[in-house]
Amino acid sequence: MKTQRIYSKNAIYQKFDVLRRNRNKRYKYNEFFVEGVRNINQAIANQWHISSFLYTKERPLSDWANETLKTVHTDINYELTAELMVDLSDKSDTSELIAIVKMREDNFQQISLSKNPFLVLFDRPSNKGNLGTIIRSCDAFGADGLIITGHAVDLYDPDVIVSSMGSFFKTPVIRISDNTKLEKFIQDIRLQYHDFKIVGTTAHKQHSIYDVDLTTPLMLMIGNETEGLCRAYKEQCDVLATIPMSDKSSASSLNVACAATVMFYETMHQRSKTI
Repeated sequence: MKTQRIYSKNAIYQKFDVLRRNRNKRYKYNEFFVEGVRNINQAIANQWHISSFLYTKERPLSDWANETLKTVHTDINYELTAELMVDLSDKSDTSELIAIVKMREDNFQQISLSKNPFLVLFDRPSNKGNLGTIIRSCDAFGADGLIITGHAVDLYDPDVIVSSMGSFFKTPVIRISDNTKLEKFIQDIRLQYHDFKIVGTTAHKQHSIYDVDLTTPLMLMIGNETEGLCRAYKEQCDVLATIPMSDKSSASSLNVACAATVMFYETMHQRSKTI
């Protein structure tokens, strides 16, 4: 495997640094910055294209790191000084390996629909941690894929990837800025699955999520953290559902990631009874 050594904060180093910090540069290069053993392992397992590994030989590498460098095909790897690795890493305990990974095309064909599809739409997410947590919950509770709409937090931000705990590389996530493409996708699903249902979420008292049938082919629409679902998506929903709060509670709603996770669990719970 071709390896290049980096001894200073030259142009190549600066590219790695902006991939970590700058949304626009990530899309310019069509690459993003990944740290963490779980995330790197999941990227490899799910066949994402890894452009490069960054590492240093000034500190001993683990068997995992050495085996990864030996067996995973990349375009080129970079050996940095220990000081440069410390400067690049977002971790208090500097990562052994940093991966530079190619983005995937936003295409509905990435989502392989199961026999009984379960899809999630997140409307204009504005918080990195919430998006990463919802990706993780989609993976945990068997969603076929996640659709992100509108002007949203950057999907490829390192904080999103870290908070997904590896699920980022397992669950297909599609960004959609053109609602006509989404409408066409939904129309195609309705033609294929005649009992397909869209359930929107709301903090206002509507139908209890526990009383809504979630066993049919389904899309759950999750609203923006502060504004909820936009009107256009609400009008596409067959039903609006809410999570009932305790009568003793002073909370009127849950954090969006917590609420989504409850609804994903309820979906899996209802479906488990029909198997």
